[in-house]
Amino acid sequence: MMKRSRKLLPLATTAMLCAGFAAHASADVVVKIGHVAPLTGGTAHLGKDNENGARLAVEEINAKGLVIDGQKVTLELDAQDDAADPRQATQVAQKLVDDKVVAVVGHLNSGTTIPASKIYSDAGITEISPSATDPAYTQQGFKTAYRVVATDVQQGPALANYAAKALKVKTVAVIDDATAYGEGLANEFAKQAQADGIKVLSHDATNDKAVDFRAILTKIKGEHPDAIMFGGMDSVGGPLAKQARQLAIQSKILSGDGVCSEKVVELAGAAANNIVCSIAGMPLAKMADGAAFAKRYEARFHQPIEIYAPFTYDAVYIIADAMERANSIDPAKILAKMPSTDYQGLIGETEFDAHGDLRHGVISIYDYVAGKKTLLDVVKM
Repeated sequence: MMKRSRKLLPLATTAMLCAGFAAHASADVVVKIGHVAPLTGGTAHLGKDNENGARLAVEEINAKGLVIDGQKVTLELDAQDDAADPRQATQVAQKLVDDKVVAVVGHLNSGTTIPASKIYSDAGITEISPSATDPAYTQQGFKTAYRVVATDVQQGPALANYAAKALKVKTVAVIDDATAYGEGLANEFAKQAQADGIKVLSHDATNDKAVDFRAILTKIKGEHPDAIMFGGMDSVGGPLAKQARQLAIQSKILSGDGVCSEKVVELAGAAANNIVCSIAGMPLAKMADGAAFAKRYEARFHQPIEIYAPFTYDAVYIIADAMERANSIDPAKILAKMPSTDYQGLIGETEFDAHGDLRHGVISIYDYVAGKKTLLDVVKM
């Protein structure tokens, strides 16, 4: 029996090795795409929304099948949390480089996107932000930096123009959260507001962790502005609007995409009905496949879209499109195809200028009616 076993063992081992080689030969090549957003902290709901959009795209592409250079490729989403913190953002950016991702979708905030962008640039990895609107991101000269939303140079003025023309605002008090995004948006708004004949009565700063705004709001109440413009995120803007209502301030609350979420209704309560906000992209209702996408998203994640899930979704498809055009999973070859992108997707046509910004930016203006975000206007830039 021992002798027989020794004779059979090499045959069994050979069979196992052959099977192993065959399995390896037919195995998919796994390609990692990074995603970064705050998954903890006050804006975690927005970060998760972004991640969900990217994940849905990855799952759909894998289900359809992606073949690059004759080999089947399986995409894997390498999702990281930057907690909306610039220091943590650079740490996770380096982790994604070490993980050998071929491209990155992110980050959500301008204040994290900008410092992380140097790390991706040094590594030669494409970065597509779905929501960072600070113009500085693409003005650093990095060939790796792209975005699929309009910038604050477009968003701030569009909101100011709407305030002047549609809302007939004559005076405004400005508050920002002292972040790259909030301050930048507030400054661009104020500049255009003054050009439109709106008097800027004051400009105050809070921070992105603040919860009590009574001192600033009490001062502003004495100024009697027609509107208060807040540059920042919904985690701050919602409570600020709520406290303004508690202080019987009648001024409209104007804000950008950081506040223009579904979550702000919960954070602001009835005061949400006093908010007018902008989003630096095409409204879901105007996207050709918007309703179908919303249905797929809600079926998969059991929650409604917050803001930028459609943009992370398209960003993943744009990376896959660059891969197909390059016929390669080499990050350098993918990056080389990015400037010639002309992708017709969920958010419309995506083409990039020499800086990595959209050639055709769109700003959407919303208000809230009975707790529902309602489209007011679409401004093509």
